[in-house]
Amino acid sequence: MIKKVFRQMLLTQILSAMTVMLCMLIDSIMIGRFLGVDSMTAYGLATPVLLVFAAFGSMLSAGIQVMCGKTMGSGDMEGTNACYTVSFFLAAAVSVVGMAAVLIFTDPICTMLGAGKPTPDNAVFFLTRDYIRGFIIGAPAFIFAQIMVPFMQISGSRIRLIVAVVAMTVGDVTFDILNVFVIKGGTFGMGLASSLSYYIAFFIGIVYFFKKKCIFKLRLPLIKAKRCFELLKYGVPTVINQISLVLLVFVLNKVLLQVGQNLAVASYSVISTVGNICYCFGSGVASVALMLSSIFYSDEDKPALHSLVKTMTFYAVALDLAVIAVVIASAPLLVGLFLTNPEAKDMAVLGVRLFSLSLLPCSLNTTFKNYYQGVNRVGFTQAISVMQNFAFTALVAFLLSRFWDTTGVWLSYLCGETLTWIVISVVVWINNKKISFSAAAFSLLPADFGSKEGDCIEMVIDNPAAVSEASIRAGEFCISHGESPRNSNLISLCIEEMTNNIVFHGFTKDDKKGHSIEVRLLFKDGKRLIRIRDNCINFDPINYLELHKTDDPTSHIGIRMVMKMAKKANYVNSLGLNNLSLEL
Repeated sequence: MIKKVFRQMLLTQILSAMTVMLCMLIDSIMIGRFLGVDSMTAYGLATPVLLVFAAFGSMLSAGIQVMCGKTMGSGDMEGTNACYTVSFFLAAAVSVVGMAAVLIFTDPICTMLGAGKPTPDNAVFFLTRDYIRGFIIGAPAFIFAQIMVPFMQISGSRIRLIVAVVAMTVGDVTFDILNVFVIKGGTFGMGLASSLSYYIAFFIGIVYFFKKKCIFKLRLPLIKAKRCFELLKYGVPTVINQISLVLLVFVLNKVLLQVGQNLAVASYSVISTVGNICYCFGSGVASVALMLSSIFYSDEDKPALHSLVKTMTFYAVALDLAVIAVVIASAPLLVGLFLTNPEAKDMAVLGVRLFSLSLLPCSLNTTFKNYYQGVNRVGFTQAISVMQNFAFTALVAFLLSRFWDTTGVWLSYLCGETLTWIVISVVVWINNKKISFSAAAFSLLPADFGSKEGDCIEMVIDNPAAVSEASIRAGEFCISHGESPRNSNLISLCIEEMTNNIVFHGFTKDDKKGHSIEVRLLFKDGKRLIRIRDNCINFDPINYLELHKTDDPTSHIGIRMVMKMAKKANYVNSLGLNNLSLEL
C-alpha cells in the first residue's frame, strides 16, 4: 500500500512543486526572447528576492507536513486544526508585511543584489526594480498557494491541485504574451503577469477550504504562541535550505560577474530556471517522503519506514536518470527558448549539460534530507541543507572559477552534491558501525524504535478469503504471546468483524482500483494495539456509531462489539486512506 500511496501522491506533488517554477520558467523564456540580455540579467539579479518569499512559504509547507503528519497520525484533530489556523495566520501576516517592506525599500534592495546605483546609464538597475515591484504584488497568493498544497494533499484533493497548476500556467502564458505584444509593460509587466497567475491558482485552491466536506476548520482560539513556535520549528530545516540557496545564488552571481560579466549572469539565469524545473521531480519525491515519514514515525511503524526508504530511493534515481538524459539531449533547444545572443547561448548550453549531471546526487540528498526531518533527525537535516545548497557548491565554484572561468562554476553543482552524498553515507556507516547500503541502515532509526522483533504482526488483506486467514493468524499470534484462549478469540474476532465490514462495503466488483487492507497487531508495554488501514471509501466507524446510537441495539452489532472492547479508539482519514487505531 505504501508504494501505491507514494505513486498517487508523487504526480500531484511534482506538479505542486512546479507552481512557483513554471511561472519563473515562462517569465525567463519571454524575457530572454523578447526583452533582451539586460532584462534577463535583471531577472537573474532579482531571483534572490523570489527565493526569500519561497523560503517562507516552503518553511510553512514543511512545518505543516511534519506537524499534521504527527497530529493526523495520532488522530488529534484539534492539533491538526491548530496547525491549519496558525499557518493561515502566519502566511497572511508575513506576506503583507513582506510585500510592504519590499515596495518601500526596492531601490536599496536592487543595489544590494548587484544591480548598481540608479544612474541614467544603468538600465539593469531599473529593469531589476520593475520586475521586483511587479512580482511582489503577488506575494500573498504566492505564499498561500504553497501552504495550501500539503493540506489538499492530506485531504486527497489531488485533482483540484492539478487544475490549479494548469490554470496558473495558462494564465501566466496569456498574461506574458499580452504584456510583450500588446501592453508592452517591460519587466514590470512580466512580474505582474506572474502575480496574476498566482492569484488564479490561489482562488481555485481556496474554494475547497470553504466546502462542507473540508476536514480542516479555522479556529481562532487555537492561535497560540506555542503552536506558532512549534509550526515554525518544524519548518526551520526547510528555511535553512532556502536561505542557503539564496546565499548561493548571490555568491555565484558575484563570481560570474567577475569572470564572465553580464553574459555569464544571463546564462546562469537560464541554467537556474531550467534547473528549477528539473528540481521539481526530486523535490516532489522528497515532499512525499517528508509527509509519509512524519506519519509513520509518529506511529512508530518501523517496517513502513524501511519500505518508504526503498520506495523513495527508487523513484529519486529512476526519475532523475530520465531527466538527465532528456536535458543533455535537448540542451540547445532549451537554451534557445531563452537566449538569442550566440555567445550567451554557447555558454548556457555547456552550463545546462554540466549542471544536469548534479541532478541524481541532488535528488538523493534532498529526499533523504526530508526523510531525516520527518524522523526527527533535524540537526542532520540542517547540516545537509548547508552543505548541499551553499558550503560545498560555493567553495568549489570559487576555486574552480579561478582555473576554468564559467565552466568551473557550472561544475560546482556536481561536485557540491556529490560531496554532500559522500558525507551522508559516511554518517550512516558510522552510526551503523559498518558499511551498508540497506534501507534499514539509511533509515537511521534509534535501536529501541518501534516494537521489538516478534511483538508485532502485519497482514495484508486484498481479497475476501484473506479475512479469515488474517483472523486465524491474529489468534495464533495472541496465544503465542500468553493471551488466554478467550482473549485471543476476541481479538481475532475484532479484526475479522472490522475487515469483513471494509471488504463488504469497499471491495466493489466494478471498481478497478486495487483495494487492500493493512492490519497491524502489536503488543507493547502491556497494551494490545490494533491499527487497520485501507484505501477504500471514506468511513469513520466511531462517528458512524455515534450517529446511530439510538438505533436498534441488534443493528451494527459488529462495530458495537469492537468499540465496547476498545479502551481507546481513533480514526483519521489522511492521504485518501482510512486509519483506525484501537487500544483494546
